[in-house]
Amino acid sequence: MKFRNLLTGLFLTTSAALFSQVSPDCYYVQFSDKADSPFTIENPSAFLTQRAIDRRSRQQIAIEENDIPVNATYIQGVAATGATLLNPTKWLNGLTITTTDPAILEAINALPFVVSIKRLIDKPEAQIIKEKVFFSNESISGIETGNANLKDTKSYNYGNAYTQINQLNGIPLHDMGYRGQGMVIGILDGGFIEADTHIAFDSLRANGQILGTKDFVYPGGNVYVESYHGTMVLSTMGSNVPGQMIGTAPKASFWLLHTEYVTTENLLEEYNWVSGAEFADSVGVDVINSSLGYIDFDMPEWNHPYSDMDGQTAIVTNGADMAASKGILVVNSAGNSGGDSQFPYIGAPADGNEVFSIGAVDGSGSRASFSSIGPSFDGRTKPDVMAMGSNTAIASYGNSFSYGSGTSFSSPVTAGISTCLWQANQTFTNSEVREIIRQSGNYADNPDNYYGYGIPDYTEAYWVLTTIKESRSSEKLAILAPNPFESTTRFTLLKDTNYQVEIFDAFGKSIFETSGDKSIENNIQLELNTLNAGFYILVIKVGESEQLFKVIKL
Repeated sequence: MKFRNLLTGLFLTTSAALFSQVSPDCYYVQFSDKADSPFTIENPSAFLTQRAIDRRSRQQIAIEENDIPVNATYIQGVAATGATLLNPTKWLNGLTITTTDPAILEAINALPFVVSIKRLIDKPEAQIIKEKVFFSNESISGIETGNANLKDTKSYNYGNAYTQINQLNGIPLHDMGYRGQGMVIGILDGGFIEADTHIAFDSLRANGQILGTKDFVYPGGNVYVESYHGTMVLSTMGSNVPGQMIGTAPKASFWLLHTEYVTTENLLEEYNWVSGAEFADSVGVDVINSSLGYIDFDMPEWNHPYSDMDGQTAIVTNGADMAASKGILVVNSAGNSGGDSQFPYIGAPADGNEVFSIGAVDGSGSRASFSSIGPSFDGRTKPDVMAMGSNTAIASYGNSFSYGSGTSFSSPVTAGISTCLWQANQTFTNSEVREIIRQSGNYADNPDNYYGYGIPDYTEAYWVLTTIKESRSSEKLAILAPNPFESTTRFTLLKDTNYQVEIFDAFGKSIFETSGDKSIENNIQLELNTLNAGFYILVIKVGESEQLFKVIKL
């Protein structure tokens, strides 16, 4: 995984002397407001697709000012100075540009709606990279074109990809028919060489499952150049070659978004990521996979120290959390720095509060030595969960298949099967889905900063979500709070009568029972100190009626 970086950047002043010393660069222009915009939050269909609006509606997410596009008049004003425009960002309310003329910077800075200008990078020349390009500590091996080791199930012959989905107990979801249909995944990456021709994606192309592409590195460019990394990432989810390789979401639809420079480590890339995530949001993606991370740059003064991994400092982290706030499940590689004695930690945006960060294990479930560790600088458990990122089955050059190692692959393996889980339970929010997956992990009782919550069990998560879904439509017998709780929760019955309470763990085992008479008791308190931290189903029974609650012990 190629880890990038961002620090604060240099804010320019109006000094002509300073501008005269600036070399041709990329810049971020910060605008003051969105005044006089033709768009309003009352008419979101003017700037969001119906899918994006529906996703917010399902999760009760309001349209906000940061959803409104950057003021087109402000963009035109910058363009009129002679600057070359790159990408606007509505969430940050700014614009990235490049220019060769210091006088243009003076003119931009003089505009009344410009707050500041931040220098990002020397603009690289566009390059088409045909050779293999891999992120640091990532590799491929064992290229194969013949038949794989055959692994038959009810739904698919997974071939080489059997272990990586079976390890997550995801095959039953496919067997039940949840294979990503009707769901949309956005991939932010460094390029997708051969994704438009590789046999792994024949069914994606034939069925129109590649919904579109967009280049944020070279706006208007072709995403099917520069790097094979995005192609390999896509294959772990979307490949559909029976007997050779089946991805974790073979029936999902995809947007392929190019946000990464391959030959350089640029501050601009974090801004590209945010613009790419905004676009993904606007076209209605459900899940974002980002097998990218940002720590070190070509300009050392912009490197991220560990203290930046606090969930609120890096531009890309703020963008990832913003995407999650719009109802998107944001899945990101934890990183490949686990073997670095100086910086073994996760990178941005894996440190995000709402980002689902994925570490790497091998086929036996042992942590890969390169997998980055936590905690986040502010003490949160990271990574969130683990998946197969050592010798993961992937598509490779020239219609071949191979194996790759890196958290770049454990992340999309997880993103794909998470998409199938959410497909089966679309009434839940992205945060609820993420939390249930975490609680299904084999380290959920004692999460740590090497494995996080461990390897998830997606079939267990499915049954938990299904149980909760059924409980939401059941008769309301009581009000329960607080939830989540640390040691004690309380409930109040809506009628005076006898009651029974039973609590089940995630495997359906009854672990607690009590009963009483509401006509005698009031504001009934349950002391649950003996429960381990995790997810439980609490059932309140009154006569022949019952109500189910999902409860989380912290």
